[in-house]
Amino acid sequence: MGTVEISVIVPIYKIEAYLPKCVESLLQQTFSKFELILVNDGSPDRCSQICDDFAEMDSRIKVVHKENGGLLSARKAGLKAASGKYISFVDGDDWVDRYYLDILVKLAEANSSDLVVTGHFREFDGKIETIKPKSTGIYDEQDIKRTILPKAIFNGNFCEHGISTYVWNKLFKKELLSRILFDIPNEIIMGEDAAITYSYLCLAKNLVVSRIPLYYYRQRHDSIVKSIENQSKEYYRLGLLTNFLKTKLGEILPEKNLNKQITNYLYSQILVRSGGLVLNKKGDIIFNPFLNVKRNAKIVVYSSGSFGQHILSTNTKTNFLKIVRWIDVDFHDLNVGGNKVRPLSSIKNEEFDHLIIATINPTTYSSIKNELGLMGINEQKIVQINTDEAEIGNLLLKLGFKKDFSYTLE
Repeated sequence: MGTVEISVIVPIYKIEAYLPKCVESLLQQTFSKFELILVNDGSPDRCSQICDDFAEMDSRIKVVHKENGGLLSARKAGLKAASGKYISFVDGDDWVDRYYLDILVKLAEANSSDLVVTGHFREFDGKIETIKPKSTGIYDEQDIKRTILPKAIFNGNFCEHGISTYVWNKLFKKELLSRILFDIPNEIIMGEDAAITYSYLCLAKNLVVSRIPLYYYRQRHDSIVKSIENQSKEYYRLGLLTNFLKTKLGEILPEKNLNKQITNYLYSQILVRSGGLVLNKKGDIIFNPFLNVKRNAKIVVYSSGSFGQHILSTNTKTNFLKIVRWIDVDFHDLNVGGNKVRPLSSIKNEEFDHLIIATINPTTYSSIKNELGLMGINEQKIVQINTDEAEIGNLLLKLGFKKDFSYTLE
């Protein structure tokens, strides 16, 4: 094995059904100067054996076996074992294009770049959607500080990132990554990618953003969080992330801008996880983000993703809404509280008062709204989400978040 230019780190836990496809896609790369570090994070299934079998077949593979410690601890263990100039992260249930490493290295080398960002594919139920970054180009240190970081977490559209949180559609420099990764607390188990990406951006002197999609992200039914078991614990975990971002980015960004970005990010995370209606510990509704939607309104929910599922499961507790239909383009077999996903063609204007598009991505929201309009759905019935900053600020304080975005467990 010659010089290693890239170390590819794959954290592995309970994904035996998907792991072989992931590893094979990496071994078929057209770029050869890489090592593959498989980090078995104490996986209880056959992952450990699969890793060892692959390592026997190919000398480019290193296996790190460790006790289970979560995603961040696995990435740290991978980084400690890495010898490449660059680091790429691949999740063990995803897979990559055969030119993945080749293009990442070319983009980095041609632009002397500290960070490369690319497009990706989202695979769900056999359907593949292409997702491309908007702000393509080359950015120097001044650009990063003046135009990229002030919109990285929140770009002004609710709630859209200027730079995606994911670490897997990016290429990092090992030397810079080592300066931030080990500082991120392993306790952050929500938004780990955001903690890495945004704190790394503060160190980057040159960034290149390309639209080429190279990574296949597998959206799995079984990986979507169904319901919040413990609200305080959930908020505490989100608080660990937002407080970390406040501390790290506070050294670079003006306080007003940073607070606005984190407030919007935190609000969107709370909405998705709470199913929109935010409850207090007693289970009373303290915030309804769906503008003009009253109790017992007849509702159609569009989207069977995480947010859609949470809306339905929260409603089984509150019975605030009368859900008459649950629809999606990715029409598949799911049942939450007696509601099953139906195709788009199954709704008529006269059957409902409001339609909730369960996405927090404004680009997705607009395209869905247009599609529904083309099918004759009355656009006046499509619900808007409350994005009033004063009301959001009050909600965060009411829930127990402090001014520095931390949250204390009682």
